[in-house]
Amino acid sequence: MLDFERMAKLIKEISVFFPAYNLESKIEKTVKDAFEAIPKLADKYEIIVINDGSKDKTGNKLADLRAKFNNLRIITHKVNKGYGGALKSGFYNSKYSWIAFTDADGQFDISELPQLIRKQKQTNADLVAGFYLKRAVPWWRKLNTWLWQLFVRLLFGLNVRDVDCGFKLISKKVIDTIPKLESERGAFISSEFLIKAQKYGFKIAEAGVHHYPRTEGKGTGADLNVIVKSFVDLFKLWRKLK
Repeated sequence: MLDFERMAKLIKEISVFFPAYNLESKIEKTVKDAFEAIPKLADKYEIIVINDGSKDKTGNKLADLRAKFNNLRIITHKVNKGYGGALKSGFYNSKYSWIAFTDADGQFDISELPQLIRKQKQTNADLVAGFYLKRAVPWWRKLNTWLWQLFVRLLFGLNVRDVDCGFKLISKKVIDTIPKLESERGAFISSEFLIKAQKYGFKIAEAGVHHYPRTEGKGTGADLNVIVKSFVDLFKLWRKLK
């Protein structure tokens, strides 16, 4: 665990958001961990949970947490829009000059956010993309990711170690400048975002983060239908931007 007392107020202001879908047993810890970490890092902050059409008691849990934490904002999708839709809601509803996001299911540790902030200060980057120090997924998921990233590099020259790592720190000016994100799918939106950020000249830095096994919820990034549609979207984006 990092010593937040010595690193207090690393950043002036920040919006931190978490996409969440059917995470009733995880969301309370995620929110409490965020409120333990973020106030020690920033002078001004907001913490947002995107409840993406959850069918379990995630919404009830969030309502209870909202009564305890004044700086908690809840954005609710009546129907599930997918990871991409949740990210877009977070990006376009964050109000502060820096935005960070990570998954709400415990696969990342919000206490590692200072590492991304320090990397930004060292490099003067416009965004810092996390990369997996060791990814806690089966080998075939790693193979899928490697093939995807190979195509992204070949088509767009985007040399980022882990395109789809769900832990990033972003200047709001990036979100305000690049064309509006279109994808609703998690398998594509991270690539779309980084490709557009690079296309518009923003500086990208990287920082290593730990990754933990998923214990609740189900990702769809490895579904064949999602993969095929994502490759179609990738080539459409290439034709649009070339």
